[in-house]
Amino acid sequence: MRFAVALAASVVLSLAACKPPPTDADMARDMPADELQGPSEPLDSPDVEGAIWAASSTPWRIIYGKAGEPPLVALACLDEGPETVLRVTRYAPADEDTGAMLAFVGNGHIGRMKVDATKVNGAIVWQGEDPAVDNDWEPLTGPRSLTLTVPGAGMVTLNSSDLARDLVVGCRGGKVGPEPEADLEPEEGPSEPEPAE
Repeated sequence: MRFAVALAASVVLSLAACKPPPTDADMARDMPADELQGPSEPLDSPDVEGAIWAASSTPWRIIYGKAGEPPLVALACLDEGPETVLRVTRYAPADEDTGAMLAFVGNGHIGRMKVDATKVNGAIVWQGEDPAVDNDWEPLTGPRSLTLTVPGAGMVTLNSSDLARDLVVGCRGGKVGPEPEADLEPEEGPSEPEPAE
């Protein structure tokens, strides 16, 4: 019995003499401070009261935002190869050489797609595309509003519009030709984005 107690005491003393396990604080202490760079500060979700979808000056492209203000989102149908694709642009600053997942949520569907930091008119914004027939575009085909989210770029509520649905449906039919008829005159919608200075 004395032997077992002595052995147990010896094990406890030897364990106490060991160094504690490493922690995240230890790792941070050993890393150079100038390499600890993270993404830009996250943006707040924009106020979309009164925001609308409107026809763009580019055929088969619509933009979303408030009248007279820069757009928040653009959606375009492109004929690139064997099938038509839809391209979404979230006009929010993106860190160069980064990627993220964009999510559409609404109308009983969730769509997710990869977006990349892309230079558009001199500014780096979020942009991605998928085939028009992909189910990720389904949230845009319903009659109710939906949300678009990119991590760090806030959540944009997209008010319902036949314009978005008609663009998706038309693009799926491969009808990249005359622009879908807009329910609002272009000058009543958001302004086209200006090149960044």
